Amino acid sequence: MKLTRLEDLREERKWTQKAVASELHISQRAYSHYENGTRSMPIDILIKIADLYNVSIDYIVGRTDTRRL
Repeated sequence: MKLTRLEDLREERKWTQKAVASELHISQRAYSHYENGTRSMPIDILIKIADLYNVSIDYIVGRTDTRRL
């Protein structure tokens, strides 16, 4: 499943995939797979991404349009 909000959140901040991947301590290639939905994202990475963007996990996965609970 493609998580379009990941790309939107990253682009809002004008960050590259490489910069986000570096913050998460993963490769740019792995982050690209998560953003494009070609690989399932481990929950620990999803939590780190939610913290990095200061949004809820539900927002990232599209369960709500509210960024923070």
